[in-house]
Amino acid sequence: MSHAVDIKTLSLTALTMTAFAANSLLCRLALGEQAIDAASFTMVRLTSGALMLWLIMHLPSTTQSQPLKSDWLAALMLFIYAATFSFAYITLSAGTGALILFGAVQLTMFFFGLRSGEPFSGLSWLGLTVALTGLVYLVSPGVTAPEPTGTILMVIAGISWGIYSLRGRGVSNPLQSTAHNFLLAVPLGLLLSIMFIGNLHFNTRGLAIAITSGAIASGLGYVIWYAALRELKATTAATVQLSVPVIAAFGGVFLLSEAITLRLLIASAAILGGIAIVVTQRSTT
Repeated sequence: MSHAVDIKTLSLTALTMTAFAANSLLCRLALGEQAIDAASFTMVRLTSGALMLWLIMHLPSTTQSQPLKSDWLAALMLFIYAATFSFAYITLSAGTGALILFGAVQLTMFFFGLRSGEPFSGLSWLGLTVALTGLVYLVSPGVTAPEPTGTILMVIAGISWGIYSLRGRGVSNPLQSTAHNFLLAVPLGLLLSIMFIGNLHFNTRGLAIAITSGAIASGLGYVIWYAALRELKATTAATVQLSVPVIAAFGGVFLLSEAITLRLLIASAAILGGIAIVVTQRSTT
């Protein structure tokens, strides 16, 4: 790659990681302020994300493949991720939630890789063990442990996103597929809002935050990510995502006045370090 391409790819990657971390910050901000309820946040995020992706897909410069066959399982996983993500952030801090989410996503994908027969070296097993130990330590009972219900919901969100990511492997046009899945998930978001109609509340600020999360941090974020992926090796793409929980944690400190506990620091080092070992080792096998 030329120097110009390197700078462009680096910029796109940095923007994407910031956008992904922003989803945690925006959701926690909206729900922490009680500016919107979790079900409405989910519906607005999915709807605005679908609309943004639909608009981008219909730009003259956007390449579209043949009409897609609906993947309802992928759409369901996307919806479950978005819903449990929102409800988890009622109680979790931005940094803790992002770390649990990221850990659950990566561990889900690693375990599916193991089940499919992908080779794991001894060092990879060590990294996996360290990451799992860090996640267990983070959520184990204690004064600074995250709230149990929020933790369980975020683990479900991570598993769902991991499965969703695996469903997307090998698709010919990932942007078009993502846009289609967001569109399919919108009715499920509406159904969720109806189920929790008794909790319905929002103000203009809450709606604005949810729209920003869906249209910009999610919809536009995926567009930028797919542009960056054209120039990134698979291992590099996996490794740079280690920055998302870190960005979310420090964003929570500076923007939401959240505290970084010793437990979070130790768990972050174990989870992110263990995952980095596995990702690096898988690239050499």
